[in-house]
This record gives sequence, structure tokens and C-alpha cells, in this order.
Amino acid sequence: MLLIVTRSLHFALAKEPFVRRLRPVNSTPSTLMDTFDLALTFRGCGWNWSHGLYTPPETRPSNRTGFVSHVALSAAVHAFICGTLHRALRSFSPAGLGSISGGSIFDETLPLHLRYLRSSIITIVGCFATYALLQMVYDLCTIVGVVFLGQDLAQWPPGFDSPWRSTSLSEFWGRRWHQWLRHIFLVQAGHPLSFIFGRVGLVIGAFLSSAVYHHVGLNSLDSTSELWRMLLGFGMMAPGMFAERTFKQLTGRKVCGLAGWVWTMTWLVLWGNVIVDGFVRAGLFRANAFIDGVPPLRALVERLVMNFDTWLHAM
Repeated sequence: MLLIVTRSLHFALAKEPFVRRLRPVNSTPSTLMDTFDLALTFRGCGWNWSHGLYTPPETRPSNRTGFVSHVALSAAVHAFICGTLHRALRSFSPAGLGSISGGSIFDETLPLHLRYLRSSIITIVGCFATYALLQMVYDLCTIVGVVFLGQDLAQWPPGFDSPWRSTSLSEFWGRRWHQWLRHIFLVQAGHPLSFIFGRVGLVIGAFLSSAVYHHVGLNSLDSTSELWRMLLGFGMMAPGMFAERTFKQLTGRKVCGLAGWVWTMTWLVLWGNVIVDGFVRAGLFRANAFIDGVPPLRALVERLVMNFDTWLHAM
């Protein structure tokens, strides 16, 4: 409902007609198909309203058979990765991490430095599990669109661009992480705040909108979930990006290279702790994954994680 309201506001307040600039190969203009594409597209690929949208370069085969095979393999691989990492997350003690009641990634029985080392490892594993899940779902949707709906390959550009290679927060959020909800966040709060505070308001509004969006999702799992965790976790991405802009103004150089990568990953993990803890407290990892049905792998993952947790508590 939140997405429908946002799209309705966007359509109602548009200052210029929506024009589809890129069409599938060998297709003929169709008002009906354009209507469906406009209503259902998130990124707005090929539409004039998706100003500033970054689309990752295409690396998959250009022929239909090779493309579908590549996407199907990607879906299988990422499903396996997601399931394995999900089992690893559920194997951390205390048992509450994967329970219905939620739990927390912060183990109060550990010293402060080990507590945050452990929570940061859980955060990193959780982020990769989320990436794998989203990529798997996008691959499956791509197969449906291309195979069963006969859509053109260009209508399903890559969703991610190796986010772990980001050397700045701006690069991570603006290019390498998925851009599916970019326009939604801009319409909800980015553009309104930009009228008052300019570029600063645009960035702050987008991240605040993202925080509310994620909170609404968690609230469907646990009505007691706290908004401040999402506001703090996502909201602190804006000051990080402002710091990068200040660095460029002072030095004349962009944040990049190895130092930029260390800075980016440190900031993401630091505030990612707050976000992932909010996910865990809402019971996001309580459901069993398909990998639970593979006893040998399940036993191996559980043993590795539990041994690591035991080692932390023994230090």
C-alpha cells in the first residue's frame, strides 16, 4: 500500500508526460503494454522519469538460451549461498537469534570488544545473505519475464554491481547496491526535502524514506519493532556521504582506492549492526531455510559457527 500511494502521488504530480525512450527489440509501440510497464516498473529503465538512474554493465550472454541458462545458474548458486548463510545466522547462540521472539546480535555475556566483534560478523553474514536472497529473487523474476512472458533481455538489466567492491558510500548506494527502490525513496522524501535543503535534503530524505520503508516491513513481523533502529542505521548513511563530499572539497580528490574501501566497509558494518539487530529483534531469521533439509551441510555449518561462538566465550 505504501508503494501504491507513492506511485499514485508521482503520477498525479508529474510535470511532464511519461515517455518510454527504450523499447524491446522488434516490438511495436503499444499503449496497453506501455501502461503495464509504467505501472509495474520500479527502476524505470527506459523511461524519461528515471533521471540519474545507474544501470550496471551487462556481462551475461546476449543470446536468449545462454542468457536464461546463466540466470538459472545464478539463481541456484545464490539460493544455495542464501540458505547456507541463513543457517549460519541461526546457529549463533544465544538461541534467541533465530527464535520467534527475535533475540539480539549483541551478547551481553561477552566483553565489549568481543561483543561487537561477534555482532559485526553476524552483520556481515546477514548482509551477504540479504544480497544473495535479493539476487535469487531477481533471477527468478527474470526467468519468468523472459521465458514465460517473452520479454526482451534488455528489460532485465543486472540488479547489482559487485557491492563488496565499493570504495565509497556514494558508490555503494548510488551504483553498486540495487536501485529498485531508488525512485520510490526520492518521491517519498528526497524530492520534498530537496525543495527546502537542496542536495542535503535529497540525501537525508532518501535515507529517511528507506528507514520508514524497512520499518513497515519489520512491523508486519513484529508490531513492537522500534522505528529508531532503522532511522539511526539508515539515517547515519547520509552524514557518511556528506563527510565524503567534504573530503573532496578540502582535498580535491574523491574517496577511493584501498583507503576508501576500508572506510566504506567500516561505516557500513558500524551502522549495519543497528539495522541487522533490528531485523533480528523482529524475528526476521526465525523461519527455516531450504538448506535445513541437507543434513551434512547443515551439520558442518552449525558445527563451525557454534565452535567459533564457544571460542569467543572462552577468551
